[in-house]
Order: sequence, then C-alpha cells, then structure tokens
Amino acid sequence: MQSQSAHAKGVVRTENLDAYRTAVNSSFVPLQVDASENRPFSATLSAAAAGGVVFTQIDSASQQVQRTPESIKHGGSGFYKVSLLLSGSSILVQDGREVLMQPGDLTYYDTSRPYSLLFDDKFSNLIMMLPKDRLDFFPIVADTLTAVSLNKQHELAKTVVSLITQAHAQFPTLNSTTRTKLANTSVELFNTMLSAIFDVEAEPHNPQVLLLQEIYAYINAHLGSTALSPRTIAEAHYMSVRRLHTLFAELDTTVSTVIRQRRLEQARADLADPATTNHTIAAIAAKWGFVDAAHFSRVFKQTYGVTPREFRSR
Repeated sequence: MQSQSAHAKGVVRTENLDAYRTAVNSSFVPLQVDASENRPFSATLSAAAAGGVVFTQIDSASQQVQRTPESIKHGGSGFYKVSLLLSGSSILVQDGREVLMQPGDLTYYDTSRPYSLLFDDKFSNLIMMLPKDRLDFFPIVADTLTAVSLNKQHELAKTVVSLITQAHAQFPTLNSTTRTKLANTSVELFNTMLSAIFDVEAEPHNPQVLLLQEIYAYINAHLGSTALSPRTIAEAHYMSVRRLHTLFAELDTTVSTVIRQRRLEQARADLADPATTNHTIAAIAAKWGFVDAAHFSRVFKQTYGVTPREFRSR
C-alpha cells in the first residue's frame, strides 16, 4: 500500500513512519521511534494544548519509543509525561524500574533522563505533558515514582484517569480560557494525588531544595527579560555565579540550558494556543526572551524537529 499522510488542525493521520516520527517529535520532545518493517504501519496523533500543558492521544500500530542520551542532547528535558493507557499493553522502563501497563493504568516519566516504551501490538495512549515546575514536589522527590503504576499507589489515580480522559475529549469544544482552566485543574488534581501518595502537604524543608525552588521560580518569572542570566540570578539570590553553576551541575544540567528550555516550552505553548493566532512568531519569540527571530527558529527546529511555522500549522 502506498504511504499516506493527512493533517487536520491538531491531528495527524499517517501510514508513513517518518511522518509519524516528525509528528511525535514536534508534539513531545526529541525521541527515537522504531517499528517493525514486516508489519503495516498506521497511526493517528491528536494534540491540544492549554496553559503550558499538552494533551496528546496516540492510536497506533506496534512500536518502540526511546528517549536516548543523544535525543536528550537535542532538548526537551523540562517535562513530566503522565501516561494513561487506553487500550493494548505497554512496558515502560526508567530509572531502573519497569512497569507493565494495561488499559486504565496511569504512570509518569521524566523527559530529562533516558526511558523506553514498548508497545508490541496496536494501542491507544493518552499523554498529559506538563513542565516539571508545575508539580508541587521537587524532582528529587517526584522522581521516586517514575515508571510506577500509580493505580497501585492510591485510589485517587482513578479520579485523575477520569478527569484527564474527559479533559482531552472536551478540549476541541471549549474556548481558550476554559481549556486553560481545565488543564490547570488536571495538573492540580495530579498534584493532589501525589500528595496523598507521599502523605505530605509540601516539599520537605531542605535548605538546598528550597533555594532551588526559589531559583526556578525566579527564572520562570523573568523568562521574557533579555537581562536574565546566571549573573542576574546569582545576584538576586545573594550567591556567587560559581555557586549557582555548582547547584545546577548537581542536577546534571546548566543554568543556560534551563533558561533556554523553559523559554522554548513557553513559546511552543503559545504557538499551539489558538488565542495567539494573531500574534506573529517573532512577537511570541520576543515575549519569551528570544530577540533574534531567526535564532529562535533554528533552536526551535533543533529541539522539536520542525520550524515554528510548521509547528503552528499542524
């Protein structure tokens, strides 16, 4: 059969593996996707974004998805992906843990570290991808539950499953303001479930954890400022630039990498938001601290596999 691809706003249907790989990379983060050459391939990917949160449903033939060290180098390390399997089965591996997922199972994983997903037959999967700073827990805590069946951790997982399933289904019928509120509610409920699992109300009062939270909050609040830099961040927190770099090195990242990733995440969210249709790509780039539109386009394509214009037209 001849390979085909079809695109509607927010929806990709294709029988072409390369076209599917491009769609996956632009909807999520850089990934390695492989499928059997001995089986016919077809996939449908539908995505909707609001409030910096992206809901994506994939209905596809069997495949293996890997987040490799090489793909991590190309960006996209600032997210958690909450995965709800709707049909089929899959195996998720991350952080030395492995979980077999069946329909109705909920789990999550971190895009900053390698992981793999194996779907050995047709499947349907719903993913809620959110910036890591949207969780109430610092990564050192949240990462203890990656590649774990959340259904087995707390009964609230069933409520999360119900809400995100309905949220994704309702998104196309809602206006931008309502979509954003629903996305925020989904994230808050996920945070509530994690709080119940950890049996805590807030992050432990570790001085270094609290300092990093303050630094991340400062970065997020000043992403649009061209003055944002390691020096200005260090000055705002009464520390040396060297100490700041050491803090981020302990997290296996750099200050500049975090700033760039967060700016790209926010710009991509705006490009996916129908409410910004009348805003030029250059204006959105400038809003998030990219003064050179050409540079923004290059970095965006390096990170997501498509140009901002191509991403916006999907």
